[in-house]
Amino acid sequence: MKWLKRIFKGSKGETADYAIIGLGNPGRQYEGTRHNVGFMVIDELSRKLGVQLRWRQCKSKLTIVDFNGIRLLLAKPMTFMNLSGDAVKCIVHQFGLEVQRLLIVLDDVNLPLSRIRIRSGGSHGGHKGLKSVIEALGREDVPRLRIGIGAPPPGTDLVSFVLSPFEPHEMDAIREAIERAANGAIACVTEGLEKAMSKFNS
Repeated sequence: MKWLKRIFKGSKGETADYAIIGLGNPGRQYEGTRHNVGFMVIDELSRKLGVQLRWRQCKSKLTIVDFNGIRLLLAKPMTFMNLSGDAVKCIVHQFGLEVQRLLIVLDDVNLPLSRIRIRSGGSHGGHKGLKSVIEALGREDVPRLRIGIGAPPPGTDLVSFVLSPFEPHEMDAIREAIERAANGAIACVTEGLEKAMSKFNS
């Protein structure tokens, strides 16, 4: 795929056609943890597109790039996971986005490790970040791409598990999942959710 790009500098009044927003926690202590795979996907997209999220707005690191004629916004909220909705709501209003033009990328303990699922809406399923987004926007029809991080072992605290790094033997699988999720996110933007679901949910 030939990716043509032009980077926007974030002047006031900038608009976007589509936004891919990865959820996670800011700070070095959270880098590489299971709860931060949403950030990892945004990092992978940034690498593929040759851009950096240097622009700060809406409590987020973000950039807008002209991707094959689509003004694509990439963002990582810096609010911490449980307050992600504050940043997402601001992005929707500041950049004139319809909710259906969002794609929220997040981790999921209910999916097997490295499995990805694209959905056009639904409940938050117990994920605090997605719950915050749904509550802030006042609706459940928020498109999302979930990446399986596996379930905690018996007797392991859920919070400790999601804030822990991946095990060495899991790294190859999760790296492949992040690349696949980045490609799936691009398919959502360029081909639509239905086609992306048929390609990446199997």
